[in-house]
Amino acid sequence: MKYDITIVGAGIVGLATAYQLSEKRPDLKIAIVEKEEGVAQHQTSHNSGVIHSGIYYKPGSSKAINCRKGYQYLLEFCEQYQIDYQLCGKVIVATKPSELTQLEELYERGVANGLVGIRKLSKTETLEKEPYVNALASIWVPEAGIIDYKRVAKKYLEIVKERGGKLYPSQSLFKVVRKGNDLRIYTDKRELQTNVLITCAGLYADKVAKLTKQEIDFQILPFRGEYYLLKEEQEHLVNHLIYPIPNPDFPFLGVHFTPRIGGGVEAGPNAVLAFRREGYSRWHYNAKEFRETFHYPGFKKIARQHWKTGLLEQYRSYSKPAFVRALRQLIPTIKHTDLVRGGAGVRAMACDSKGKLIDDFLILEQDRIINVCNAPSPAATASLAIGETVAEKALAQLKS
Repeated sequence: MKYDITIVGAGIVGLATAYQLSEKRPDLKIAIVEKEEGVAQHQTSHNSGVIHSGIYYKPGSSKAINCRKGYQYLLEFCEQYQIDYQLCGKVIVATKPSELTQLEELYERGVANGLVGIRKLSKTETLEKEPYVNALASIWVPEAGIIDYKRVAKKYLEIVKERGGKLYPSQSLFKVVRKGNDLRIYTDKRELQTNVLITCAGLYADKVAKLTKQEIDFQILPFRGEYYLLKEEQEHLVNHLIYPIPNPDFPFLGVHFTPRIGGGVEAGPNAVLAFRREGYSRWHYNAKEFRETFHYPGFKKIARQHWKTGLLEQYRSYSKPAFVRALRQLIPTIKHTDLVRGGAGVRAMACDSKGKLIDDFLILEQDRIINVCNAPSPAATASLAIGETVAEKALAQLKS
């Protein structure tokens, strides 16, 4: 039960890290510990399946760099292992004059981040691509696409296992103890010994980091994103990904229309506070986790500042007509009867005690331990780039 490197969390980032380690050092003994019965059960398999181009992120930021690098890595990986994806392209639309300045800023950001083929479209040009959309102008982003990230994650695992990696499913971490130069990893089923520990725990990243004695000043806040599905006879209303101008005060992109790689079109998501960390339904509730969220100083500060927006999002969660009104800003002809309720995902948003949402990737290190503390969107697109960064840090720790 002794391993060179043990990874806690079998989401797409943890599995991409294991894959990159096995690429660089096929001789390593790698263990992956996952609390669920299967892999990629949470954020990986509950997102919109979008391949992000990198247009939204501040040039030079970790998100921008890793998204662009990870984008290329992802496409090369999919070509090599014959995983279906489609670069269907995206239109980001300005629906009112007040959004035109931000549209221009987004375009300049995309150019600065090196996007290929990006261009501004007039209203007429936009309607040629999306005849039913409401737009004064838009940005055409040809590099954006769609994919099944759960399938990608499973392929990462398959390759790691072929190279000798071991998965321990249905096991929750509850203690980490240092023994000389080694670490003892205690789950509810066994003890593992490892030289280096990597945690990629997503919605529980803060709690797992604390188990490793990592000093942190953030807490994970769970925000649920809910989707509707367009009925099949209305799917002709959407040709590409259709996105609004995002609210600059929030790290969410607003409700949008997303064709799926397996067929169908999703509409959403909203962004509502979940009442438990894995609260995929409006009715899911965990008293302890809700109290932890509600009493966290950072959340209280966000709530005081943005309570009106929060209440509106909650209202849209329970009111289909309110959700449809938001969608009509993009496609005015959408009707209540065109949509059926779809699935939902929960985003892990790291928030510091001062009420600031940490909008970039956050990786913290201590001796022989690396904690991936925050990996929001576009982490799935960037998974191989993030995994490469974490793998390099782990190999440096292994040598020390």
